[in-house]
Amino acid sequence: MSNVMLFLMLCKTGLRRKLQTFPGKMVNTVYSDEEKGIQDKESKEETILAMLGIIGTILNLVVIIFVYIYTTL
Repeated sequence: MSNVMLFLMLCKTGLRRKLQTFPGKMVNTVYSDEEKGIQDKESKEETILAMLGIIGTILNLVVIIFVYIYTTL
């Protein structure tokens, strides 16, 4: 247990050093109307793909259940 705690403390201090020495850069977060439209479109696409993935998973589970019932009868 003590080895794990020592490892975690070393990781924490190493990460802190990296964060302190990392050169900060200014990022412009002002988006134009085109960029907002593109981001909205990408967000909508990601939502549709996520829903299709969930529906596909549910359908696969239904098929597995039917195959299991069919093979046990």
